[in-house]
Amino acid sequence: MNTFNIGEVLTRAWNIVWKHKVLWVFGIFAVFARGGGGGSGGGGSNSGYDMGSGDIPFPTDQLERNFNQFGQFLEQNWWIFIVIGLVIIILSILFYALGIMGRIGLIQGVLKVEKGAETLTFAELWSESMPYFWRIFGLNFLLGLAVFLLIIPLVLFGAITAGIGFLCILPLICILIPISWVVMVVVEQAQPAIIAENLGMLDGFKRGWEIVKNNGVNFFLLVLIIFIGGGIISFIIALPIIFAVVPLVLGANSLDQTLTPVYIALACCAVYLPVLYLFSGILNAYIQSVWTLTYLRLTKPSEDETPIFAEANA
Repeated sequence: MNTFNIGEVLTRAWNIVWKHKVLWVFGIFAVFARGGGGGSGGGGSNSGYDMGSGDIPFPTDQLERNFNQFGQFLEQNWWIFIVIGLVIIILSILFYALGIMGRIGLIQGVLKVEKGAETLTFAELWSESMPYFWRIFGLNFLLGLAVFLLIIPLVLFGAITAGIGFLCILPLICILIPISWVVMVVVEQAQPAIIAENLGMLDGFKRGWEIVKNNGVNFFLLVLIIFIGGGIISFIIALPIIFAVVPLVLGANSLDQTLTPVYIALACCAVYLPVLYLFSGILNAYIQSVWTLTYLRLTKPSEDETPIFAEANA
C-alpha cells in the first residue's frame, strides 16, 4: 500500500506552481469553471429605504416617469432583450468552456512536470488539453445537471408549502452536503485519471471513486486542509473588496446626499479586479496541483519503490 505524505504533496504543488508561472494563466481560466457566485455579494444594502420619503437622491415622480419610459421602450424593442439574453448565455458557455480548458491545462502541466518536463509553454499545454475537453466538460456538465435536477424539486416543494417544506427536508439537506463533498473529491480524482489514463467519462468517474474509497482517511484530512486553508486565503484575497463595500453598507443613510462614495467604491473594485483574478488564479492553480499530485501519489505502483532498496543493498 502506498504511503501518502500530505506535507510533501502541499510543498511540491507550491514548487510547481511557483516555478511554472504559465499555470497561473490556466488557473485564471479555471476560475470561470468554479461554482459559487462571489461577485454579487453586496447588493440590497439599501432595502430599508422608504421610497415615499426624501431618503433617495432624486424625486419619486421622476423615478416613476423613468419606469414608465422603460416599460414603453421594452414593449417597442422586446427583441433587444432577447438578443441580450442570448448573448449572455453564449458568453456564459464560452467562459465556462474556457474554465474547463484551464482546469485541463493545470492537470496536464502537473503531469508533464512530474514526468520530467523542465519547461511548460501555453501553446503546448493548450494543444495537448484539447483532446480531453469534451470528456472533462461532459463529466462536469452531467454532475451539474444532476445537482440541478435534485435541487429544483426541493426548492419547488419548499415554495409550494410556503416554506414549511424546507423544515421537512432539512435533514435531507444535511445529508446531501457531505455527499456533495464526497462527489466533489471523486470528480477531482476522476479528472486527472481521465487525462493520465486516457479514460472515458464514466470509467474516469469509477476510477476516481475507487481511489477515494480506498483512501478515505487521507482524503478527509486533505479536504479539511484545502477547505479551511483555501477559505482563509480566499477571504484574505477578498478583503479589499470587503473594505470598499462595507463602509457603503454602514453609511447607507448618508447616500441620499451624494453618491460619490458609491462611485469611489466601484472604482476601487474595478482597479482591484485584475489583482483579484490573478490571486484567485494562483490559488486555483495550487489547489488543482494538489489534487493532481494526490492522484499521482495514490496511484503510483508499489513496485516502483522495490528497485531503490535493491540498489541500496547491492
